[in-house]
Amino acid sequence: MPDLILVTGGAGFIGSHLCEALLQQGQRVLCVDNFCDFYSPATKERNIAACLQHPHFTLEKADIRDREVMKDIFERYQISAVIHLAAMAGVRPSLLDPELYTQVNVMGTLNLLELCKQHGIKHFVFASSSSVYGNNTKLPFAEDDPVNEPISVYAATKKAGELLCYTYHHLYRISVAALRFFTVYGPRQRPDLAIHKFAALMREGKELPVFGDEANSRDYTYIQDIIQGVLSALEYTKTSCVYEVINLGNDRSIALSDLIADLEEVTGLKAKLEHYADQAGDVHHTQASVTKAAQLLNYKPSFDFLSGLRLFWQWFTKGE
Repeated sequence: MPDLILVTGGAGFIGSHLCEALLQQGQRVLCVDNFCDFYSPATKERNIAACLQHPHFTLEKADIRDREVMKDIFERYQISAVIHLAAMAGVRPSLLDPELYTQVNVMGTLNLLELCKQHGIKHFVFASSSSVYGNNTKLPFAEDDPVNEPISVYAATKKAGELLCYTYHHLYRISVAALRFFTVYGPRQRPDLAIHKFAALMREGKELPVFGDEANSRDYTYIQDIIQGVLSALEYTKTSCVYEVINLGNDRSIALSDLIADLEEVTGLKAKLEHYADQAGDVHHTQASVTKAAQLLNYKPSFDFLSGLRLFWQWFTKGE
């Protein structure tokens, strides 16, 4: 019988791609998602529509904050490993509702780790974020850089999640890979993220909100590269009892001005810009060092930005 992998947040952008990849590997997948209204639940339902047809896929609509519901799930299923993607996402929204972000991202993570301890589950992959680096001026960001000055509630909750993972690794010998994702894009990308948001506005002939300097940059990482990194990280947790923080990025930073120009090239549309001041909590630049990922996970991002952008646009123009 194949292993049963619990994927939290499995109906989201990254989660739905991951569920598909695990099923393709021959694994059994238990998806837990609460279908919250941060963006349309119908979008998430579309994300996993194909998975629902697979005999090795099970969906549980549940909230990771609810300890009793999660306890029941862990008791009913023989879970082999946990890939924990569920979170309240986004830097700016976290400033508006810090309590919600803390409940979901910190207490939800604690619930899962505690249940792993109780049920003897020893393999745990945690989705962290490049946001933990804050406004680090040293590029590229490396895993041993100081991350003690988060500049958003979201970043603070992700750092807290990493610390909880280490504590449970130390105390209960749970093998953990904490993956710091750098801006992920591709088909099914969340509608609040820049590429998706800008593409929608450009198609409607509306102005793009540009916050701060157009020289601000992000390390954009295509979804399939991220998925390969996550799958490798899951296998890595099985090699021995480890705790590792690992960047998953593309090792290249794209300036906002270049992103807009590339979108114009791919879409054939002209962008109209409306400039605003910097937003609190936003970092100026991100760029991942992927040396550690290459060494531990044989991670080799293969999608260049324009190729990935074209694949996103093909999906977007087919009706998302």
